[in-house]
Amino acid sequence: MNVAKWLLLAIVALPVAELVVFIAVAAAIGFGWALLLVLGTSFAGGLLLRQAGGNHIARMRVAMNEGLARGSFTTVQADGAGAATLFAGFLLLIPGFITDALALLVLIGPLRQALAGAFGSQPPVRRADGVVDLEPEQWQRVPDAELTDRRGDERKP
Repeated sequence: MNVAKWLLLAIVALPVAELVVFIAVAAAIGFGWALLLVLGTSFAGGLLLRQAGGNHIARMRVAMNEGLARGSFTTVQADGAGAATLFAGFLLLIPGFITDALALLVLIGPLRQALAGAFGSQPPVRRADGVVDLEPEQWQRVPDAELTDRRGDERKP
């Protein structure tokens, strides 16, 4: 089977599987609690998308503009954790326990790094002292004149 058929099968099978799992959970803990749990995780997904998603979209917009100016998109590739958080927010927003479980797996750091390794993209290595080691193509030096003072205090140089 080609990829399109598998994707169509997954799109059709997911709601059926979510319904089966919801019925099983409702039988175990009660319909009201199961419904409250699904609504709560969807609300949490909305909050996650609003908070982290807005910041990530703003960072992606800046990275895309810089990438277009330089002709390189390595800045976008370095921000995989933000994209994973955005993806987890979308999964939490979809009502159902299967997508919620997948979202929690994406949000857990070591599992997210294992997934990134499985899909061929290696996240930047964070050392114990808080330093992030990037590949040479993932960073650039910015002259001091381009940096702005964002402290907002009244100190003048």
